[in-house]
Amino acid sequence: MCGIITIYGNNASHWESDLNAMLDKLSHRGPDDQGTYVDSNIAMGQTRLSIMDVAGGKQPIFSEDGRKCIVCNGEIYNYPVLKDELRQHRFCTNSDTEVIIHLFEEEGEGSVSRLDGMFAFILYDGENILVARDPLGIKPLYYGWKDGCLFFASEFKVLDGVVDRVQEFPSGYYYSSKNGLVQYYFLPEVTDWEDDVHEITDRLHEILSKAVQKRWRSDVPLGCFLSGGIDSSLISAVSKQHFDHLDTFSVGLEGAAIDLEYARKASAFLGTEHHEYIYTKDEALEALPDVIYHLESFDPALVRSAIPCYFVSRLASDYVKVILTGEGADEVFAGYHYIKRLKNTEAVQDETVRILTGLHNMNLQRVDRATMAHSIEGRVPFLDIDFVET
Repeated sequence: MCGIITIYGNNASHWESDLNAMLDKLSHRGPDDQGTYVDSNIAMGQTRLSIMDVAGGKQPIFSEDGRKCIVCNGEIYNYPVLKDELRQHRFCTNSDTEVIIHLFEEEGEGSVSRLDGMFAFILYDGENILVARDPLGIKPLYYGWKDGCLFFASEFKVLDGVVDRVQEFPSGYYYSSKNGLVQYYFLPEVTDWEDDVHEITDRLHEILSKAVQKRWRSDVPLGCFLSGGIDSSLISAVSKQHFDHLDTFSVGLEGAAIDLEYARKASAFLGTEHHEYIYTKDEALEALPDVIYHLESFDPALVRSAIPCYFVSRLASDYVKVILTGEGADEVFAGYHYIKRLKNTEAVQDETVRILTGLHNMNLQRVDRATMAHSIEGRVPFLDIDFVET
């Protein structure tokens, strides 16, 4: 996980002296390392949180001929499969990011749709760029124009005051300097309603287990947020089946921390190494400016939910660098109470698609910013594409 910046255009090299100052605003996203590359058409940089190939995965990563390079924020979960298909290439790292550049060399822009993961990346081939964001917008990306150059960055704050207008790069799209903005991912339409509960639950159990297992791949310690609710308890339960030791984390507000009781019960049942923190109203008020700074939103509901996420991320950062969360389950399972008022299954389907496609500006933004504020990586198994489509 990391923070990325790219400036592309005829005057890009003029921004070289500003690149490090811009990267400093993303140091929380990647405190372990920093890398840059500049030529006449491009200035790109990355702050790195070392998760995969801790020693050798420094970015930007280059192709064998040295002409193409990439900066990427995210994780590509199917990179071992893709790497096996790309044996004709000489890999210089064990990083999942390197797969993207070699896959592009073989398949061009269409290679984006082969990636299974959460990502935002900029790939430069020596002349043109390819920019892409994952199907649901789990990883953030913003862009804007200034003096004939196109700017990209992981967070709004980097571009604010630099470009003429900051815009969000859309989820499920890629941009190429050859072909412009292209939507490469569409949620599938429902063709058939199924009603065999046993068959459905067996299939969901299998796909969720696979989704969780994909997200265990890490060269650093990993744990789970555990609130005691169904969503996070399921993720922790699947994880604990395969780990002798699993760290789980929960927090609560002093005097209103009933969730902690359920988290303790779930932890005791599962046998996890449980960590908790009770914060006060004064601590929440003191943290509020930092929460909003990182969250990059004044939305009241989002700010309110970001406060416990901020504290639990801070707690987890003392023990792990990767965390699995239960985010997204209410969207894919229509778990919100107001949905009960909808009249038919088609209305439920339409509403869940609506809130799922808007998640990048709500709960996913909260999880990304709160975890990254404390330099840990959040992963969301319920938003695995195979699981969501099922």
